[in-house]
Amino acid sequence: MSFIQRVKAAFNGKKAPHTPAVPAAVPKAKPSHSDESSRGGKRSPKKNLRANDPQVVRGGPRKKRKPHASAPPAKRHRGAPSKEPLSAVPWDPSEYQVAPADGKTRFLDLDLPDVLLRALCDLDFRYGTPIQTKSLPLALDGRDVCGRAQTGTGKTAAFLLAIFKHLLEHPAAPDRRKGYPRSLIMAPTRELCMQIARDAEDLGKYAGLRTLAVYGGMDLQEQRAVLREKHVDVVVATPGRLLDFRQRQDIEFSKVEILVIDEADRMLDMGFIPDMRRIVYGCPPKHKRQTMLFSATLTREVTRLAAQWMRDPVTVDIEPEHVAAETIDQRVYIVTEDQKFTIVYNLLREMKPERVIIFGNRRDATERLCDNLRHQGLDVALLSGAVEQRKRIKVLDNFRSGKVPILVATDVAGRGLHVDGIDLIINFNIPEQAEDYVHRIGRTGRVGEKGISITFADEIDSYYIPAVEEYMKQPLKCVPPPEKWLTPLPKDMLPRKRRPPRSSGPGGRGGPRGGGRSGPRRGPRRR
Repeated sequence: MSFIQRVKAAFNGKKAPHTPAVPAAVPKAKPSHSDESSRGGKRSPKKNLRANDPQVVRGGPRKKRKPHASAPPAKRHRGAPSKEPLSAVPWDPSEYQVAPADGKTRFLDLDLPDVLLRALCDLDFRYGTPIQTKSLPLALDGRDVCGRAQTGTGKTAAFLLAIFKHLLEHPAAPDRRKGYPRSLIMAPTRELCMQIARDAEDLGKYAGLRTLAVYGGMDLQEQRAVLREKHVDVVVATPGRLLDFRQRQDIEFSKVEILVIDEADRMLDMGFIPDMRRIVYGCPPKHKRQTMLFSATLTREVTRLAAQWMRDPVTVDIEPEHVAAETIDQRVYIVTEDQKFTIVYNLLREMKPERVIIFGNRRDATERLCDNLRHQGLDVALLSGAVEQRKRIKVLDNFRSGKVPILVATDVAGRGLHVDGIDLIINFNIPEQAEDYVHRIGRTGRVGEKGISITFADEIDSYYIPAVEEYMKQPLKCVPPPEKWLTPLPKDMLPRKRRPPRSSGPGGRGGPRGGGRSGPRRGPRRR
């Protein structure tokens, strides 16, 4: 087509066909069927290649789609059970039969919903402990409770049952917003948060309520995703991580109906009270919420906080004369520093405890103790502040399941570690704080079970015994160890690791560090 013909076609509203310059030697392509059908003068309709031929897309042929697969199950967050209750199989309340007993209160007598009684039946919880017997009826009536009870007395189940009954009898509004929990439980440590969330899963597995544990050291985005995407009924949290989420506007406390403060004395010791004030005053006023506070000791500071944050609280005091549980057989052996490891190895071989925790005061000492026990052929795991959080969880799971029977730990496991079946506690070192001694041995002899604690009083640690006796208001009988526990070890102990020498500062070899103190370092030991 000439240039003049192309111009005429353009002005007549017709687009001239493009004729590429093709050498004469190249044969012409055969016309397609669509071209032949359009030669009759009628213009063929424009085709939508993407709609008519799914094989033709921009950039090449389209790959065939695979059949739709079901979405993968959502990753379950620790402490965040499914919203749907596990009550597909009908349950007959007659299966939960508990005979009346003098001086004991049955859970059947507390007018609890069937979904909670079913969980108690699964756990074989029949009679309430003293703290449960005294605090549960008050909490179920909506009263504010200030309870004093040492660790291992069952106070966690007391406030969880009260929370679940309230939430079940007062269903949430259908239009409630995400990120507004109905109950908030504050705890001082990560381990205690994890344990409370685990107990909530066991007690509320048929209730259809969602519990979320919020604490540091874990993936922040994973916990935020649950708050943003799910309706969370109960949040168990440490103060720092909870305030972090509030600052990010992921959580709000203004709809909290029940507030629980656990281990209040520990909150004071760890300096969490300023954070706790911000959290408490972010909740509804005390006359519009129910508040429960539990502490191992009701000091003047704790009772002052209770008066500020609670509405006419009822004080429940359990066993004020006995700080340590009477179910624990406490034994103190007078030894030397060099004898302690040999005695530990031999008594473990002889007693063969199902689960045992060996407590030390320092990280480096517990690491050396753990390495030497492994060197002697024992299956042991380490738990200290130097162990990162994800590994701590794995260590605790292995210890709880019985995969690892021996746990060497610092005082990070002194509180909040609730593991059934711990029949022996060994204090390789006596703690510097008398209160820590009580919490350590409280890992055994829990909820009426029998337990044994063995403590070594060597040349240095024996000076801490009077403070422990004064705190417990009872004497400790110190005796020599049995001769059979001094049998020589099958292998020599590992040599001590030499600490790397300190680098000298600008002052030269042996001189003080630049800008530092020349005197000895003072402060608390690392745990």
